[in-house]
Amino acid sequence: MKVLLAEDDPNLGLLLNQFLRAKGFETTLCPDGEIAYDRFINGSYNFVILDVMMPKKDGFSVAKDIRGIDKEIPILFLTAKGMKEDKLKGFEIGADDYLTKPFSMEELLARMNAIIKRSGIEVEDKKEFAIGSYSFNYDTRILSLNGEEDKLTTKESELLKILCKNKGKEVDRNDMLKAVWGDDNYFNGRSMDVYITKLRKYLKKDESVEIVNIHGKGFKLMVN
Repeated sequence: MKVLLAEDDPNLGLLLNQFLRAKGFETTLCPDGEIAYDRFINGSYNFVILDVMMPKKDGFSVAKDIRGIDKEIPILFLTAKGMKEDKLKGFEIGADDYLTKPFSMEELLARMNAIIKRSGIEVEDKKEFAIGSYSFNYDTRILSLNGEEDKLTTKESELLKILCKNKGKEVDRNDMLKAVWGDDNYFNGRSMDVYITKLRKYLKKDESVEIVNIHGKGFKLMVN
């Protein structure tokens, strides 16, 4: 299982990283929120652990951005704060659990295992997706239907992967822009619209598949 761990305290970060690796998790340690989000959008993870108070980008902001492009991945917050308001804010963003420092490694592992058990997490890094009658391989960037194949561009593949991971759910267009282009400015937005149009053309052979435009908000991949 691949775990993204963001902790700005170098000593605690090293301790957590070593403990989780000893327990069989493949852990990526990040010292701040900006690096954590960059690793997330350029990698593939099954579980996210975020310290709330971090430089450059705090844990709440990172979680909000992650939730914008992945509604399902479990998120566990670590914080020195015990205030009720902070816990409520974390849960409102979409946290699965909240652990207040100081804590024992055994408690962290128990909470992670509980989340994993109830979430039904796919431990394997998902690279192949079924979209109606289509199959999509993210690694090869091949979209196929009845033996016919289309080779997608890198950005087309990134956009389609985000839509596939959130099939049936609305994905915010600004979150998609930041994940694929790194910036949600107007010109990147126009470029993304062109790529979405191309994806719709690729998928038009199956009438049950549709990329729905949620006006002013984002997109949703629907398979009826």
